[in-house]
Amino acid sequence: MNDIAIRIKDLNIYYKELHGYSIKRMLFKGGAKKAPMFHAVKDFSLDVKKGEILGIIGKNGSGKSTLLNTVGGIFAPDSGEVELFGQSVSLLSIGVGFEKNLSGRENIVLNGLLLGFTEEQIREKMEKIIEFSELGDFIDKPVKTYSKGMYSKLAFSITAFLETDIILIDEILSVGDEHFKKKSSKKMKELISAENRTVLIVSHSISTLKALCTKMLWMHDGRIKMLGDTNEVLTAYQKFM
Repeated sequence: MNDIAIRIKDLNIYYKELHGYSIKRMLFKGGAKKAPMFHAVKDFSLDVKKGEILGIIGKNGSGKSTLLNTVGGIFAPDSGEVELFGQSVSLLSIGVGFEKNLSGRENIVLNGLLLGFTEEQIREKMEKIIEFSELGDFIDKPVKTYSKGMYSKLAFSITAFLETDIILIDEILSVGDEHFKKKSSKKMKELISAENRTVLIVSHSISTLKALCTKMLWMHDGRIKMLGDTNEVLTAYQKFM
């Protein structure tokens, strides 16, 4: 058990499908007809070992981001469980984890506190985070004014310097300019080189997954379709697609 970082057992997650559902009917007919449910993750079980860098790939709608958000504590499972064995976890994902009316600087403090760091520890890392993010004067502007690239730079920089036991990455390495992509890739390699740090990476970038991952998970329709060697799984996935 000591070598397991993440244990997922019999996990099921459902969404309400609002696409194509009549808002008018919902508002003026008392919502008598319930919105249909989408089964996003189905009877999913997986053990991830400490120090493993697990890549997750699959077509859109296969449940990848839902799984990551559940491991990160953003979503609660409808059934099943996720066990992290007391380890700290951070989630890198566009649209998750920032209070958009607060400045970038204020969000650094907020995120650090949510990750379990003291304010003193956060202040010690503050200037390194800001410098790495390359946001300049925008660090004191509300996050709601940021572009996706700026958002990803700040999110990555916080995780890079407020290090947790488990890092979850949802496509964020593919956002931003080429300079920052190279810099963040180099920093990520440094982060995951720690012997006991566990990383889950959701990405559509074959080159990124090949470069970083020690193991690969292919999700399809909410289930595991293939799990194993990175090159073997990616080769099978590319043939399938």
